[in-house]
This record gives sequence, C-alpha cells and structure tokens, in this order.
Amino acid sequence: MTAQRLLVVEDEPTLRELLSASLRLAGFDVVTAATGSEALTAVRGQRPDLIVLDVMLPDIDGFQVLRRMREQHPAAGVAFPPVLFLTARDAPEDRISGLRAGGDDYVTKPFNLEELVLRIQAVLRRTGGDPGDGRLVVGDLELDTHSHQVTRGGQPVHLSRTEFSLLRVLMEHAGQVLSKPQLLELVWHYDFGGDDSIVATYISYLRRKIDPGDPKLLITVRGTGYLLHRPRS
Repeated sequence: MTAQRLLVVEDEPTLRELLSASLRLAGFDVVTAATGSEALTAVRGQRPDLIVLDVMLPDIDGFQVLRRMREQHPAAGVAFPPVLFLTARDAPEDRISGLRAGGDDYVTKPFNLEELVLRIQAVLRRTGGDPGDGRLVVGDLELDTHSHQVTRGGQPVHLSRTEFSLLRVLMEHAGQVLSKPQLLELVWHYDFGGDDSIVATYISYLRRKIDPGDPKLLITVRGTGYLLHRPRS
C-alpha cells in the first residue's frame, strides 16, 4: 500500500523538521514548504492527500494560501485535499476563520505530536469515503462518497469540501433533526466554545446550492436545529 502523502507548510525550520520526522515515523510520505509561495508550487506538483498549513507564514497568510490553492485547483473530478491548520493563534474567531476558509481541523501551538498524528488520521478517515457503493439518496438528491459527486434532479451540484461533509451528515441522518452542537461535532469534530455561527453560515451556503427550486429538502426547525426532509414517494 502506498503511504499517504502530507504537505507540511511551516516556516520555522526546527519545527518543520520535527514534524516531518514524526510524521514519517507514523508512516506518512512527507513533503515540506517554508513559505506560502512554496506551498502553492508544491500542492500542484506533489498532489498531497492532506495539507498541514501554518497560518502565520512570512510571505502570505495561511488562510489566503488556502484560498489561492483552491483557485488554482483543477475542480473537475479531483477532490481538493483536506487541510489541517497549525498555528499559535487560538482565539475562537481565528478557528472559525480557518474553517470558513475551508480548513478541516485547527490545531494550536504548542501541541502534542502524538495528538497531532491522531488528528491527521481522523481527518483522513473522515474525508476518505465509505465502504460499499458509497451512494446516499434522499428524494432526487444523490451523493456519492467515493467520487464526491452530488446531483439534484440529475443536475450536478458543485460543493466545497465542508459543504459536502455537511450534506453527507444530513443525508446520513435524513428525517432526523440535528442541533447546531451535534453538527459541530459530526462535521467539524471541534469545540468552538459555544460559537456555533459557522453552522448557520454553511447551512445557508448549502441551501442555495441544493434547494434552488421545489420541493425544499433542507428545513430549519426553529429553536431546535436542521432537518433534511425525506419526501414521500
């Protein structure tokens, strides 16, 4: 089996080498970059399975690096790799900014190397698809966990990775009301210290893409949470 490839973007040389050595010992193939510009070049040439991205880089802010990576990514048929932000900025608004930028997890410095490896493995499992045929169907909405393709009424729906993960959780729990704290746990696997505004933001994004017409599938249950409605046959 080919080792999963990680791109580690960290400007501090000692930490970069320590991360690289630890992740190689954990069984990963590791490539590194010291700046945002190097990271943009590396992600094109190396095709990593996951990116460990420092936020405070010397040339380009890590959040902006991720935005540029997404802009240059070939969208058709190729999933963008998950991203784990690594930073000393631990304020709740920084974590939310990182996940809104498209990050899949957010680890603050100082950190435990063993925990970091476990977090990376968890993100890879969470974004790697399911066994079986991988199809989820609710009414005329279909999601394929293997190809990361979504259709509504046979028409393709283009989602970001976070939107896809949110829709997948809602479809797996179709007909069940999920609260904001439940969605934070199931989709982001992160405790925001009570700030759950990111859930409403992504529900709004998702609703615009999957519910442009009727019947509406994504329902807000006031004071409770959100429900993906399963239409009657």
